[in-house]
Amino acid sequence: MSTTEPCRSGGEPLHKPPAATHRTAAFSTTPQPAFQGEEDSLKQKMQSSCRIARGAENRSQLIPVLTENTPEYPTANRLLETAVGDRPQERLEKYGSTALSDAELIAMLLRSGTAGHDVLTLSNRLMAAGGSLSGLVKWTAADFQKLKGIGTVKSLQLVTVMEIAKRIAIDRTSAEPILNRAQIVVDYLLPFVRGLAVEKFYVLCLNRKNRLIKRAEISSGTAHAALAHPREVFRTAMQESSSAIICAHNHPSGDPAPSAADLHVTQLIRDAARVVDIPFIDHIVIGLATCDPLGKGYYSFREAGLL
Repeated sequence: MSTTEPCRSGGEPLHKPPAATHRTAAFSTTPQPAFQGEEDSLKQKMQSSCRIARGAENRSQLIPVLTENTPEYPTANRLLETAVGDRPQERLEKYGSTALSDAELIAMLLRSGTAGHDVLTLSNRLMAAGGSLSGLVKWTAADFQKLKGIGTVKSLQLVTVMEIAKRIAIDRTSAEPILNRAQIVVDYLLPFVRGLAVEKFYVLCLNRKNRLIKRAEISSGTAHAALAHPREVFRTAMQESSSAIICAHNHPSGDPAPSAADLHVTQLIRDAARVVDIPFIDHIVIGLATCDPLGKGYYSFREAGLL
């Protein structure tokens, strides 16, 4: 039997051998992964890209919105992260109180923090809220308790310390001063009016050498006005046998610029002083240097030429 394959009339074999599979792969335009693992990895990357693309369209839905009700997550414990030798108590023992910052002194008073709020973080937040130690002097217990981590006991401790500081400042002026300049009057009265939320009107009764005989509070008004009548002013002056008087009041806003009411009451007291023959030396409005365009922190009617 012949082994030759039958041919068509044109001489071609009736059956062609199949093309080599390696040639098909060699000329294929589709990349073929060498291993199944690489193919699976490629599919995963493509699916991830699609998810990212779809997510970009709704990106606003993925960003959390912080509101007042958003829980506050605990911060890192600054006290534990601080080297032992650099902690407030160790520095206080080694270098003294003057080496500590205001926040570190507050931390020594608080002694401890709460869960998620270590004492150093708490004291720094307190200083940031108050602005300075002098700013904290006027805070009440309720003000301190608004800061997370300060409860009833800690707030009362802080209020007590602030009151002690105010009384120490007042005690320093216990020796009756000679009030012959506006700045001296301001320095004397500042411990009494610092941090007040309302206006208070004072009359300072003086002897012949302008030494203080008595400080009398004539009235306590609102945040914008303190009503004072010349009758009350000179009643006190005559009771103390005063040789002269100085009037003063504070502006809680910090701006010492006199109001129309301040000008009016000054004129009334000036006219009454002429009648009772008790010299009216000055009327001083006490504010804050930071709120005063002139940077003095007070306004003197005598220095302004109005007395």
